[in-house]
Amino acid sequence: MSTADAPERAIPRIDGPAPRLLLIQAPYYAAVVGGMRAGVEEVAAQAGASLEVVDVAGAFELPAALRMALSTGEDRWDAYVLLGCVVRGETDHYDHICRESMAGIMALTAATGAAVGCGLLTVHSLAQAEARAEPGPHNKGAEAAIAALLQLGLRRRWGVA
Repeated sequence: MSTADAPERAIPRIDGPAPRLLLIQAPYYAAVVGGMRAGVEEVAAQAGASLEVVDVAGAFELPAALRMALSTGEDRWDAYVLLGCVVRGETDHYDHICRESMAGIMALTAATGAAVGCGLLTVHSLAQAEARAEPGPHNKGAEAAIAALLQLGLRRRWGVA
């Protein structure tokens, strides 16, 4: 399925106070992550959400940064969006970074029930990444923000603190 064939997702309406999002981004591929960030910003604005942004060095650091944010003990954020991009190269570095970054994100999300939208691209070429960062309904940053908001909606619906 190509990006254009993916279903469009509506921006959810979240009951309760305006959502507070933390965007953790690994801007190694600045143009790609910048395009996805624009998608997150658009979704946040349409959802009436506030957005705080922090940078990390690369995809490998995303799970640790999420863990630190979750460990602050403060209710600063209701949901989290993670953005990054790993492009396959000539070595197996790609496989290790993708596997461990995604496993770390999933482990934290499953263990904590945090409302997380994952926009970590794992692609074979920069052209694939660029296509997923273009403006429009299939921007992977926008999709990650929508996923985080949907998870937040469930948390609030089910009274998860």
